[in-house]
Amino acid sequence: MLITDAVHIWREPDGDYHVEWQASHPDTEVTVEPLAVGALPGQQVAPGRVRLSGLPASTRHYFRVCDQHGTEVVATERRLGMQGTPNFRDFGGYRGADGRRVKWGYLFRSGQLSALTDPDLELLASLQLDLVCDFRRTEEQQNEPSRLPAANPPKVVGLPIVPGSNARFFEEAEGHVGDRQAMFDFMLEINRDFAAAQTDTYARMFAEILQRDDARFLVHCAAGKDRTGFAAALVLLALGVSREVVMTDYMLTSRFFTPQREVDRLRRKYQMEHLDAEAILPMLEVHEVYLARALETIDADYPSVDAYLEDALGVGAPEREELRARYLE
Repeated sequence: MLITDAVHIWREPDGDYHVEWQASHPDTEVTVEPLAVGALPGQQVAPGRVRLSGLPASTRHYFRVCDQHGTEVVATERRLGMQGTPNFRDFGGYRGADGRRVKWGYLFRSGQLSALTDPDLELLASLQLDLVCDFRRTEEQQNEPSRLPAANPPKVVGLPIVPGSNARFFEEAEGHVGDRQAMFDFMLEINRDFAAAQTDTYARMFAEILQRDDARFLVHCAAGKDRTGFAAALVLLALGVSREVVMTDYMLTSRFFTPQREVDRLRRKYQMEHLDAEAILPMLEVHEVYLARALETIDADYPSVDAYLEDALGVGAPEREELRARYLE
């Protein structure tokens, strides 16, 4: 039988879709059917994966994945096929409070938007975003401004989180910049800092979201993994998504973001061409212990995540209920 929580869809920058799934028995027959009018016919495939080509690239596509027993999942791509930002993801589709799923097409996360191509902009416009929360430092936002659709652009809110900036490492690490362990430890520290010291900023994120009825929103930073990863985790936790699933979403960055490809760019950005790649990689990687450090900080200081959301971020029971009414099916 098809395992409904183990269906994964993503799009390549060339427009091809990958659909992956798991089933309780290897002989399970699975059919994958694009739902767009005039799309490709359903394909009966096994085992576990199919690649689909030829679907229009300027919009998102939903797929019906079902087995011969009638078990069915309707989902869209989690990673969108942006050429200019590799880690652009929809973080809907997960099971939240009362077993209801987070809606697709409302909650997005990404890295910076400065290098979006014209086709990327067309796809971004199709998402009809109402709000963009940018966690990059002010100078990052100024030096690498976002590209956004010219027609009906979303409201952009700058929410700078300085400890999440790689530049701070170089400012504070002094003689240890060549040490991978120092970089790794620094990443743990900034994740602790997200939970302990950046509450005003994340509270503003929730306030901006709640100010707009049924807002479709994007949270992003430079790479879309640290500052953004904690933001997405907070939203999902507020919607009642389990910690295990929150961590799964967090770790998807390791699938769609390749640290080795970013090393040279980072060296140029911070004038650190002399640094060994091994010392730089921890700031470009994603590890479970990074987010775990932030969650451990919450656990140490608050009786529950709900108490943290209410006391530190102003997201009490009424606000959580409003978020769930909006974003859960």
